[in-house]
Amino acid sequence: MTKMRLNLSIILAIPAWLTASAHPSSTPSTPLASLASATKRAFLPNDLSTSKTALTCGEDYGNADDGVDKLAQVATRLASSINAIADIPSGGDGAVIAEMSAPLSQAADIDAVNDAPLLADIEMLSDMLAEVVKKENPAVYDLYTTFRRLGMKRAANPDDPTPFEEMKKLAYDISPHDALGVMKTFSIALNLVNAAEVHHRMRLVRKNEHADDTHHIGPLPMIEDSIRGTMEILLEDDGVSPDSIFAELMSQKCEIVLTAHPTEVNRKTIIRKYRNISELLAHLERPDLHPFERAEALNNLRGIIAAIWGSDEIRRVKPTVQKEAAGGCAVIESVLWDAVPSYLRKLDAQCRVTLGKKLPVDVTPVKFASWIGGDRDGNPNCTPAVTQEVIAHQRLRAAKMFLNDLNLLYSELAISSRFSPELEALAATIKKSDDAREKYRRVIGHLRRRLVRTVKDCEAKLQSLAKSPETLSAEAAFGALEGWEDVEPIMKTDDLMAPLKVIYESLVTTGFELVADGRVSDIIRRVAIFGLTLVPLDIREESTKHTLALDAITRHLGIGSYKEWDETARLSWLQSELTSRRPLFRIRDVENNLLGLDPDVIKTLMVFKVASEQEPESLGAYVISQATSASDVLAVMLLQKQFGMTKATGKLMRVVPLFETLDDLTGSPKQLQTLFGITSYIGSISGKQEVMVGYSDSAKDAGRLAACWAQYTAQEAMAKVADKFGVELTFFHGKGGTVGRGGNPALYRAILSHPPNTINGRFRVTEQGEMIRQNFGSLEIAERSLDIYTAALLRERFTKHIEPKQKWRDQMQRVSEASCANYRYFVREDPRFVPYFRQATPELELGILNIGSRPAKRNPKGGVESLRAIPWTFAWAQTRMHLSAWLGVGAGLNSENEEDRATLREMYEEWPWFREIISLISMLVSKTDFSITKNYDELLVDPDLMSLGDEVRTMLVETRQAVIDVSGSKDISGPHVQLMRASSMIRNPYVDSINVVQAELLKVLRAMPADDSSDLTPELKEIKKVRIDALLLSIKGIAQGMKNSG
Repeated sequence: MTKMRLNLSIILAIPAWLTASAHPSSTPSTPLASLASATKRAFLPNDLSTSKTALTCGEDYGNADDGVDKLAQVATRLASSINAIADIPSGGDGAVIAEMSAPLSQAADIDAVNDAPLLADIEMLSDMLAEVVKKENPAVYDLYTTFRRLGMKRAANPDDPTPFEEMKKLAYDISPHDALGVMKTFSIALNLVNAAEVHHRMRLVRKNEHADDTHHIGPLPMIEDSIRGTMEILLEDDGVSPDSIFAELMSQKCEIVLTAHPTEVNRKTIIRKYRNISELLAHLERPDLHPFERAEALNNLRGIIAAIWGSDEIRRVKPTVQKEAAGGCAVIESVLWDAVPSYLRKLDAQCRVTLGKKLPVDVTPVKFASWIGGDRDGNPNCTPAVTQEVIAHQRLRAAKMFLNDLNLLYSELAISSRFSPELEALAATIKKSDDAREKYRRVIGHLRRRLVRTVKDCEAKLQSLAKSPETLSAEAAFGALEGWEDVEPIMKTDDLMAPLKVIYESLVTTGFELVADGRVSDIIRRVAIFGLTLVPLDIREESTKHTLALDAITRHLGIGSYKEWDETARLSWLQSELTSRRPLFRIRDVENNLLGLDPDVIKTLMVFKVASEQEPESLGAYVISQATSASDVLAVMLLQKQFGMTKATGKLMRVVPLFETLDDLTGSPKQLQTLFGITSYIGSISGKQEVMVGYSDSAKDAGRLAACWAQYTAQEAMAKVADKFGVELTFFHGKGGTVGRGGNPALYRAILSHPPNTINGRFRVTEQGEMIRQNFGSLEIAERSLDIYTAALLRERFTKHIEPKQKWRDQMQRVSEASCANYRYFVREDPRFVPYFRQATPELELGILNIGSRPAKRNPKGGVESLRAIPWTFAWAQTRMHLSAWLGVGAGLNSENEEDRATLREMYEEWPWFREIISLISMLVSKTDFSITKNYDELLVDPDLMSLGDEVRTMLVETRQAVIDVSGSKDISGPHVQLMRASSMIRNPYVDSINVVQAELLKVLRAMPADDSSDLTPELKEIKKVRIDALLLSIKGIAQGMKNSG
């Protein structure tokens, strides 16, 4: 009978972990699978752990008891160290339920019960990958399992150098083709871990809901960072009335801006496969799943993993701006198009249950915008023609998406009686229709024809730009709809929204409310959030480009050099021209280059021409990067006026200065004071101003702590200036999403810890590259992210912020100055730093990764100061140094004065903003690795620069200790001990191996002849190509393992 049961399990493809309870002595089938198994044993009580077995798959890797002893050491070591710096309190008084949906990277420990399904998923996926690799390339499989085993030994005892030395020897001896295979395996394995974690996040939310009392079940989860938990806290703990909560919810506005910053290292086709894996994991948990359905799902998983192994994961061609924009649209079309109305349905239901009020069908607490196709700052590939093409393509996609929705709605609303007078009147205006009695269909049919006309016009526009659309024509996609030639296209949101709301109200008032709350509501909500353009497009340009354009104009006019004028002269001239009716030049003279302007100046001016030709709804903000003065803002206002973009024409784009450096942030309140003192400017902005705060560039300029304090004080001061002039100020936070660039994975707490009176229900923030996939890559995760944003803004509105005491401000000023001085000394003044950075990291090799359309530098000939913040952060993350996140922190936090130390501890305990800063730094410091970074130095850095690496690592140890002292955590002895978190326990044995091989690859590649050298024989050229591919896969693998690269 036992044999029959075993055979049946093989037939049904049931993984080993499902039958482990029946076979307690079973061994994971591969070293890869042993990762999850070992971690489970490390955290399970002795009587529940599995028996002592070797972590093998038939190969002899040593004594089995030794392996278990090592795992026991892992458990002991991790248990003792996990409560140190990584165990930073999360705050959040009055939580209904802890934040159970957070990613593992934010957890301080692995929960033996809650995380067991995650570990089981990882084991199963790892087993499937190992089967594929062993079948395809046994040599790669053997190397991979050996690296993995050594990684586990190193995790078991970080102070034992033997496993790491063995890993280095293995990396030294590895052949180019084997290196490629091993890097590919590790990269895929880490992506599988991430896919399992995506599913696990939502599993925990659902588990909490099902474990709750029946009367507590609600549309949204009962956790603090959900709108449901937030409402309960406000009602029960804070005593806020339902009417006040509802009023704030109706008025708040969060806009998430998608950017194409190059930190998404995976190809779109590969991303889709990993999303399918997460969805299949969810499918396998269905309790009613038939054994055959389970077997089929497991075989589908195997097939996807095999397809990933067989795919080329490397981008061979650098993506165009258009491709990047298409990727942004893909997120909307494949996920957000369904996630947004689904979330809003749940929000509506939660409002009814908790507040007794219905959410208006067109209310949009969260919206989306984009930079992709409009961000010209340092990207010569983003031309005016490209911007025009991206806008046309987005309108085409929106029209087709809505046309598809209306086709479905048309098939549903075959109602032939009981219409409201407004619907009757609307239907009567439509002359040509076969739907005489079914008047909803009459209206919908007319809208369908207008959308077909919209599609046709967009296709013609794209063809005129010599860019054929990549999608099917309207007829092929939806079938021919007669009469589209006789109607007008839908160009404005209200042209679609108004008739849809008439349909909705008619259904509600005539007894069909359940019908109204179905597809009709979903479409209205999509219209309200996405409009007819999917996302409004921001334009971003560097301030000096506008200066050069105006300088060329003033020189042409014979009135001098605008560039050489001081600020007073510039402001005087700009104000005069803004009130003048005389144009500065004829637009056709610029188009035909009759003014003899520089080509770059013409490009700058033509951006305004393209913008002036678009529907206002297609565009969002005009962001001025590297803004330093009030004249930078007025310059853009004047250029808009020249092209007819004014308040009177309704085409004026809001102008948003981006303050990025320490000096610019410090001077920003003064610039607003100047702007708001100009009567003509105040009159044009209708009492509203948006300001963008740069996080990553300010940190690159001054170091993390100094930048954070400058951002805090600048926002405080700007808010006071705006309040003085009666201006509604909205801050646009250029955090990018990733921690390395100023983002915060604990989003809810991060929003609550912002400076007082700086959000007020208005929040705009960028989401970039990899973070778009992490936060909006699947339906459930996207809904969860929307819920967190909505809940955080609502909670913040009623939060009584902690006003920092004067002694805290004084202390932060001391910390900021000391930190900035230390940071700038090493980055700017130490002559060893730039060459050390270039040698010790893969910064020079990042350019061949093809992960973005934009160059890595604003100025190709410049140094670190011209390097963009993304590759600056990315390069340090690759070597596990994360220097950009902590350099200067130790110098700022350390003090010989006991009073200073006591004040810092008090600040950490009582000031949420400061606590979040320290928590973020601790998280990144926890991912540093002393030995790994030293290995890069030993292999890649010139002997005369080695001393700087030693100094940096000494500062790292001091920074770790400083953060521990401030947070009051337990001490961790030894420089080799990581400040570990739960995520690192799973990922480090993978990432350590990749790092060791990557360092060897960099050493060998840098020693090989240049591509144009005669010494590069055909044989060497092929070897170099294979090694470059292995290097690229190593960069991808580390990025997936660290999860916050750029």
